[in-house]
Amino acid sequence: MEQQAVRRARRSVSAVFAVHGAVAGSFATRIPWIKDDLHLSAGALGLALVAPALGSSLAMPLAGRLVHARGHRSAVRLLIVLFCSTLALPALSPDLPVLALALLLFGAAAGTADVAMNAQGVEVEERMGRSIMSGLHGMWSVGGLLGSAVGALAAGQGWDARIHLAVMAVVLIGVGLLACRGLLDVRPEPEAEAPPRFALPPRSALAIGMVGFCAVFAEGASGDWSGVYLHGTAGASAGVAAASYTAFACTMAASRLAGDAVVRMLGAVRTVRIGGIVAVAGGVLVVVSRTPLPAIAGFALLGIGIAVVVPLCFAAAGHSGANPSRAIAGVATVTYTSGLVAPATVGTIAQATSLPVSFGVVTVLAVGLIVGAGVLAPAARAGAAATGGTPGADAASDSTNRQDRSEISETR
Repeated sequence: MEQQAVRRARRSVSAVFAVHGAVAGSFATRIPWIKDDLHLSAGALGLALVAPALGSSLAMPLAGRLVHARGHRSAVRLLIVLFCSTLALPALSPDLPVLALALLLFGAAAGTADVAMNAQGVEVEERMGRSIMSGLHGMWSVGGLLGSAVGALAAGQGWDARIHLAVMAVVLIGVGLLACRGLLDVRPEPEAEAPPRFALPPRSALAIGMVGFCAVFAEGASGDWSGVYLHGTAGASAGVAAASYTAFACTMAASRLAGDAVVRMLGAVRTVRIGGIVAVAGGVLVVVSRTPLPAIAGFALLGIGIAVVVPLCFAAAGHSGANPSRAIAGVATVTYTSGLVAPATVGTIAQATSLPVSFGVVTVLAVGLIVGAGVLAPAARAGAAATGGTPGADAASDSTNRQDRSEISETR
């Protein structure tokens, strides 16, 4: 019965990740409609689009307390419904200040839901005894692609974004509620200490979060600037330039779906180091490319290289101590701060120098994946290395640690 419940929870949390991704993908496709409807300049729109990342960064430290107070299933259900509900708000905004507020709420709901569903994913992974986090994030990418496909159809048919996003919100709320029925109802032990209401990242989460920061910086830079790079630097047509992000997103989704099998074979540390090498190769290819085909290949390699990093950072955070939800919230806060700084940093450097120089900085940060991958190793492996022992594979150490933590964990 236990294994059956865990398998059901794995399907359920996968669906929740897909719903979360579909909300993000649906919104992204209607940004041009919102810009035209409010008659916003590119600068005003760019300023407004900082609000979601800001909302996420401010709200994520609150998520650990909420997950502790309500339990996993209830927290995920509440937050995924809240996130879906905010999908309609940006299109209903009458002016720029209201749009910024709507996007702030949208980002806050997205961030807290992200923490809660990753906490559930780590719990399911621990009970299954094998890596599943990369696949869960792959389902987020699949949901994003599906949401963007529906959004592209709606935009192509000239549908009003207010109606489109409201309908999608209702549909995704229904799917999200159904998905949450199979989640594990994990609650803290009565004597477990509640995390602070606003929990700053614990020290143990900072190093893990910085590895995620490097990956998300590359993701944000590629997502926001790949089309501009292809068109302005590599001389691609507008259609080919738009395809560069599709290539990037598809390679990320495919790599995440296949990533768990790679992690089981190689362990988290080796997987991230190899991914870092691939990402650096992709970044170098982008920097030197002056024609479309190698530039698109470079962005595709960047997508492959960074695909599994964030899922493995969340998994490492969840296994790092006695309060997984707080650690996950801390890693998420540090990691997703990249969403705030990456687009503006790339733009600022490009303005002062050029876009190839900007992506040189992205490539240097990708080197951080190779250098910092060791922080994702299980504690037992790190201890063995420190004492001169011969550590086993990451997966084997994880299995041992799970057995130890099952006896001492205060939150499960």
